[in-house]
Amino acid sequence: MKIQSLQDLKKIQKQLQSERELAEQRARELAEAQERERRERDLFARAVGAVKPLAQSERHTPKPQAVPPVPVQRQKDEQAVLKDALSDEFDVSTLLDTDEALSFKRPGIGPDVVRKLRKGDWTIQREIDLHGLRTDEARLALAEFIRECHRQGVRCVRVVHGKGLGSPGKTPVLKSRVHSWLVQKNQVLAFVQATPPQGGAGALVVLLATANLARP
Repeated sequence: MKIQSLQDLKKIQKQLQSERELAEQRARELAEAQERERRERDLFARAVGAVKPLAQSERHTPKPQAVPPVPVQRQKDEQAVLKDALSDEFDVSTLLDTDEALSFKRPGIGPDVVRKLRKGDWTIQREIDLHGLRTDEARLALAEFIRECHRQGVRCVRVVHGKGLGSPGKTPVLKSRVHSWLVQKNQVLAFVQATPPQGGAGALVVLLATANLARP
C-alpha cells in the first residue's frame, strides 16, 4: 500500500490493530478449546476410574484448527514508518548555510547544486503540505513521504511547512523542525527555500539522492 498522506497512515494503524486483534482472538479461542478438551478428559477419567487402553484404539483426535499466519514482515515495514527515528532535539543550525534562505547540502555536494535548486532548474515532481498538522503527525508524514519518493526514484520535491502566521506569536514552529528532520534523512542531499512562486518562506525545495547515493 502506498502511503501519500496522514490519512493513509491512520488507515495502516487501524488495519494493523484489526489484524492483531483478530490473531489474538483466534489464539484465545484455540487455547480455550484445548483447555475444554483437557477438562473433559480429566472428568471422564474421574468418572470411570482406572482404565486400560485398547491395543488398537479407533479413537480419533481432531487436530486443532491452525491460526492463519500473520503478515509479520509487512507489519514491521509499515510500523517502521510510525517509528522513524527523527529527533526534535537535533541541532541543525551548524549544518545550514549562513545565507538568509538557510540552505543545506551534504559534504561532497557542489555549490552549483544549491544554485540550480534556488533558480528552479530542477523540476518538482512531488510535494507534501504539512499545514495544520501537529508536530508528531508532521514528522511521520514527512518521513514516509521522503521514504516513498526515494524508493520510487523521485529526485526533487517540495515540502510546504507554512510561514507560521497562524501559530501563537506568529512563530513558524514547523519550519525549524522540518529543517532538522530533513537533515537527519539520509536520502536528502540538499534543500533550499522555495522561490516566491513555489511558496517562498513557507516551503522548501528538496533534492533527493538516487538509491545508490543515499548516505549511511
